[in-house]
Amino acid sequence: MQTLFMKHIPNLLTLANLFFGCCALLYTLAFDPVTAAFFTLGSFLCDYADGMAARALGVPSPLGKELDSLADVVSFGVVPGAMLYQLLKTGVCDADQIVPAGQVFAICTAALPAFVLSASSGLRLGRFNLDTRQTTYFIGLSTPACTVFILGLMLTAHHNYFGLAEWLHNPWLLYGLVAVLSWLLNSEIPMFGMKIKRFDWSSNAFNLAFLLLFVLLVFFLKELAFSIIILVYILASIVLKKKIVHEV
Repeated sequence: MQTLFMKHIPNLLTLANLFFGCCALLYTLAFDPVTAAFFTLGSFLCDYADGMAARALGVPSPLGKELDSLADVVSFGVVPGAMLYQLLKTGVCDADQIVPAGQVFAICTAALPAFVLSASSGLRLGRFNLDTRQTTYFIGLSTPACTVFILGLMLTAHHNYFGLAEWLHNPWLLYGLVAVLSWLLNSEIPMFGMKIKRFDWSSNAFNLAFLLLFVLLVFFLKELAFSIIILVYILASIVLKKKIVHEV
């Protein structure tokens, strides 16, 4: 009985990722980005932990792999699309641009391109399931990293840190981000894999360095650090792409 329960622990974590993602989506659409951020953090931790649990318990399964991608489509596909939608909605829709859609919700048609990112994330996750190269590193930007980047922008705009709110609601900036991030998700750029596979210092040096840098950035930049650390991650991956591939 205990063995059977342990077998399902990774899948339960994956389903928790999906649950938190659904909650994050609702709070994002309800203009409560702080609560949405906490649920997104829950999704991120569960997504990080399910693979570790499967490896530690020796119970990886095809079902787990499929569940993981299905959960990620919501938590790291639909949710960041909704975050960008809300940023765009504030920037491009005034009263005569909003199309009523029932009594409790209104749709900003000019902000709908934000969900191109969600579609691109779905494509990226589908390709990931078929790509046998992505075992120790990623090909293209991962959907959780993309979500962390957008989360930082949403929280920075919400709190108007450094007076950036107006700039972060600029529609051309946001449309451009949709295009660039959608391309990065499905690009052929090798990027560092950040998951812990062995519990030793040498194999986790890069992860620990990024964690330290992130803590320093949070101290100075607050939630904007989420976006900045992902930019550093992307640039480091581009500069060190030969090293990434060589270490396979």
